[in-house]
Amino acid sequence: MPTVYGVNASPFVRKVRVVLAEKKVAYDLEPIMVGPMMPAEFRTMSPLGKIPAYKDDAGRVLADSSVISAYIERTHPSPAFYPADAYDYARALWFEEWADSGLVAVFGAKIFFPKVVAPRFFGRPCDEAAVQKAIDEDLPPLFDYLESQLGSGPFLVGGALSIGDISVLSQFVNLRHAGVTPDATRWPKVAAYVAAGHARPAFKTLIGEESAQFS
Repeated sequence: MPTVYGVNASPFVRKVRVVLAEKKVAYDLEPIMVGPMMPAEFRTMSPLGKIPAYKDDAGRVLADSSVISAYIERTHPSPAFYPADAYDYARALWFEEWADSGLVAVFGAKIFFPKVVAPRFFGRPCDEAAVQKAIDEDLPPLFDYLESQLGSGPFLVGGALSIGDISVLSQFVNLRHAGVTPDATRWPKVAAYVAAGHARPAFKTLIGEESAQFS
C-alpha cells in the first residue's frame, strides 16, 4: 500500500490525500513534522526537508506535492485531474502554482500559523493585530482575483475538478481552521466555491479529522 509522509495541518499533505481519496486509492499516513523532530532519514526521502513525501507500492519514493500528484495521475488516471485540452491543462497548473506559492504565503504564514499553530504547538502568543492586518489587507486582493476567475460552475477549469481546484481548496481549509471565511456578500462566487468544494467527501473527511485535532 502507498504511504504518504506528513501531517494533517499541511495543505500540501492534504492536497495529496485528497487526490488519493478522489481516485479511491487506499494509502497509509505516516506522521512526519517539519523541524527539529523530523527524522534524519526523512532527508533522504525529501532532500528539501519538506512534506509530503510519498512511497508507492514498489517502494519508490517521491517528494513535493505537485510531483506526487502528477505521478498519482499517471498511475491512477481516473478520474482525471489534469485536463486534456492544452490551455485548460496549463490553467490547472497555474492555479496549482498560485495556491502553492501565493495563497500559502498569506493563508499559512500570515494567518494560520500565527493564529493556530504557534500558540498551540510552540507556546507563542498570537499577534492578533498582525493577523487582522493580513485579513484586512492581504486577503481581499486574493479573493478578488479568485472571484474574477470563477464562472457559473463549481470548478475553475474545464467544467470538472482539477488539480487547480484541489490545490486552491486545500489552502482554504487552513484559513477555515483559523476561523476566516470569505464574505459571501462581497465574494459570492468564492464563498459558494469553497463551500461546495469542502462539502465533497474527500475534503469533508479530512476537515473533520483535522478539526478534532484543533478542538
